[in-house]
Amino acid sequence: ERQLVESGGGSVQAGGSLRISCTASGFTFDVSGVGWYRDGPGNECELVSSIGFDGSTYYADSVKGRFTVSLDNAKSTVYLQMNSLKPEDTAVYHCAADGWAWISFGGTCQSSRSHFVYWGQGTQVTVSS
Repeated sequence: ERQLVESGGGSVQAGGSLRISCTASGFTFDVSGVGWYRDGPGNECELVSSIGFDGSTYYADSVKGRFTVSLDNAKSTVYLQMNSLKPEDTAVYHCAADGWAWISFGGTCQSSRSHFVYWGQGTQVTVSS
């Protein structure tokens, strides 16, 4: 079965760090790469970060300087290293692949998953103050 599987979520205090992973099972990433999404404020499925097959990266302003995305093609795995975490980073983080654009979407992430061929089940990140 072709699927994306996330792991590595958990609970930390503000200022702490977590690394979450997204592994492709049954397929390989294409040139468009992988993105990480979370439900943001204001009824938005926020694109947190993305990485292309060529290594190009994108970060939302809200995480720039704190989060780092990386790609290990040999392991078909994308990582999101999250440092200096804030309570507002609390969310379920989904990885996605094979979509038509790396943008944020209106509505919840549950409703946005249809924009992608592959959408992971999500991993919970909870940051306490």
